[in-house]
Amino acid sequence: MSGATATLAGHGGSVSSRYEDSSATREPTWVKWTLVTISLSFFSFFLLLPLFAVFTEALRKGWDVYWAALVEPDALSAIKLTLIAAAIAVPLNLVFGVAAAWSISKFQFPGKQFLITLIDLPFSVSPVVAGLIYVLIFGRQGWIGGWLMDHDIKILFAIPGIVLATTFVTFPFIARELIPLMEAQGKEEEEASIVLGATGLQTFWHVTLPNIKWGLIYGVILCNARAMGEFGAVSVVSGHIRGETNTMPLHVEILYNEYQFAAAFAVASLLALLALLTLAVKTFVEWQAGKSNNQSDKEE
Repeated sequence: MSGATATLAGHGGSVSSRYEDSSATREPTWVKWTLVTISLSFFSFFLLLPLFAVFTEALRKGWDVYWAALVEPDALSAIKLTLIAAAIAVPLNLVFGVAAAWSISKFQFPGKQFLITLIDLPFSVSPVVAGLIYVLIFGRQGWIGGWLMDHDIKILFAIPGIVLATTFVTFPFIARELIPLMEAQGKEEEEASIVLGATGLQTFWHVTLPNIKWGLIYGVILCNARAMGEFGAVSVVSGHIRGETNTMPLHVEILYNEYQFAAAFAVASLLALLALLTLAVKTFVEWQAGKSNNQSDKEE
């Protein structure tokens, strides 16, 4: 048995080479190039072409018109509100995502599968329906709408409603990135840390967080991208008040409906730039994560 093993080990490189060169394990050249052509065509038509059209239309009337559309008071208000909503919703989802992932991956408890289902709920529910849910709860004729009005508390058609809607549609992103990662890592390292006398917070900060940091950053990036681009749920709860409750996507819609195409595409191009920036950060994070993993493999 050992001789056979040694023989296989000694000829491992040649065996693998023969299999790599075998026509039975390789697709014909025409299949490869057909798939590549289809992929690049799809990418160009559905991604590059729309992006090119947005920037072309935004700059069609020159940089002066483009800049004027971005510094217009209503546009600045929309940009500010978009950033505020994302700045509040993303940290909330960060706390929820880490807590949910920790609970699901480290503990067994009644209703665990139900919690996982609830986390996936925003993926299956239309954002418009999510907005209507908040109208049902906080609207004038809603469950607690009367009490809110009596106490002069404004949720709908104000920043709180926009933040709630944004948080709802984005909260799966961080949790869904962390749950499989933390489940794959197990809990042996955390248990060893506790045995050695570390507190729960010390264990999380020095053991768990370093293991999940790239997945956590990746989830935050995706969450932030969705938060800034959300339209449906925010549209329902915002009231479309210009200069007050319009986010950037809503402002683009209003400008386009008013036939202010240059201004609409100017604001849309800013959203596209934010998306491209998000993509660049995402690519950098993936590169850093791969670099870190390769370094860890070399050390082992």
